[in-house]
Amino acid sequence: MSKSKSIYVCSQCGGTSPKWLGQCPHCRAWNSLEESVAEAPAGQAKNRFQSLARPQPVATLSEIEAAEVARTPTGLEELDRVLGGGIVEGGVVLIGGDPGIGKSTLLLQAADALSQQMKVLYVTGEESGAQVALRARRLGLAGKSLRVQAEINLERILATIEVEQPAFCVIDSIQTMYSEQLSSAPGSVAQVRECAAQLTRSAKAGGCTIVLVGHVTKEGALAGPRVLEHIVDTVLYFEGDTHSSFRLVRAIKNRFGAVNEIGVFAMTEKGLKGVSNPSAIFLSTHGEPVPGSCVMVTLEGTRPMLVEIQALVDSGGPSPRRLSVGLERDRLAMLLAVLHRHAGIGCLDQDVFVNAVGGVRISEPAADLAVLLAIRSSLAGRPLPRGFVAFGEVGLAGEVRPAPRGQERLKEAAKLGFSVALVPKANAPKKPIEGLAIHPVERIEQAIDVLRELS
Repeated sequence: MSKSKSIYVCSQCGGTSPKWLGQCPHCRAWNSLEESVAEAPAGQAKNRFQSLARPQPVATLSEIEAAEVARTPTGLEELDRVLGGGIVEGGVVLIGGDPGIGKSTLLLQAADALSQQMKVLYVTGEESGAQVALRARRLGLAGKSLRVQAEINLERILATIEVEQPAFCVIDSIQTMYSEQLSSAPGSVAQVRECAAQLTRSAKAGGCTIVLVGHVTKEGALAGPRVLEHIVDTVLYFEGDTHSSFRLVRAIKNRFGAVNEIGVFAMTEKGLKGVSNPSAIFLSTHGEPVPGSCVMVTLEGTRPMLVEIQALVDSGGPSPRRLSVGLERDRLAMLLAVLHRHAGIGCLDQDVFVNAVGGVRISEPAADLAVLLAIRSSLAGRPLPRGFVAFGEVGLAGEVRPAPRGQERLKEAAKLGFSVALVPKANAPKKPIEGLAIHPVERIEQAIDVLRELS
């Protein structure tokens, strides 16, 4: 019996090399080559590279009928929001996240809810059927119409899908599946790529919506080849601290909806429950206004959310520190320079710490104005007025630029009881908003002057 030949596969790009190298010759990534068994000679896998969809004749784009995509709600409103309104027939969804974050729990709840209106198959490669049933009992799920299969062989799974004809199928997880057409171990680059392609082909041909659960690397990225994210229709990522009860599901890619849309869940004894008012998570419960705290309205996809920005300015040494949690550190240094140059407020010998409450990450520049006002409040030791909210981008010349969809931000602030808003002049509404006094400004100096008058 001949010895099986080894090859080295790059975990980043999937390129192969006959021997181990410190750097991948294809994508130049370091220490990414992993030993794998060479695939068997072609011949038994003659149909592996058929097209994902049925062949269609060439047509003119204007003559192709474009119908609206039909969606089926999952029964979980927050998950539907992230997906763009519900699941799509023949769509493939990839969901990733840290171990223990709640991926299997969420999908089991969604599968049980969908099983009441369509045929659903739950395939688990990490647990036995008894373990899935135990979790379902703990979550209070009846599971009377939910079909479960504990299997990791791809060919058997595809045969089951063909026999059962489900409209919704969960594969938990793609890294545990293997195809008999390949000799490499489950979880290898070749196996993950092949299994995902075969399942995607099955979804497009049969109209079954398939959800793939993916593992993550120690850096937090989705494990496996990058092509895994390219061939699926939607990529969702589970975020949150395992020590906190709140979880965020964020859409990184969505061919049927908006990207960067988020759904907020709370982990309870009965599973994940949707949070209809996520702003309450990111706002502190101060009895009285405190110095160094400013509330802003940020946009996560299409959802406006109120987030509290906290700043602490303290006397530092010869080399003061600038630290930020949830915001870009380089942008904080830039804003401090703008504050000193255009508003005359210097923090050259002060330590400056900025934090976004609740563990949320803010990447949009509309937080600039709130950050500067929180820093000024902490430095002066005077709190901002009660019910105060601010947003806007600050440029290097000291101008306050408008934020996108400012009207929706202001309406969300008014709905949650805020009474004073400091906004860019271009975001000032043409009609007054009931209960909200709006102060439009064009430059950071004007914003500081308005703040002095209010406080």
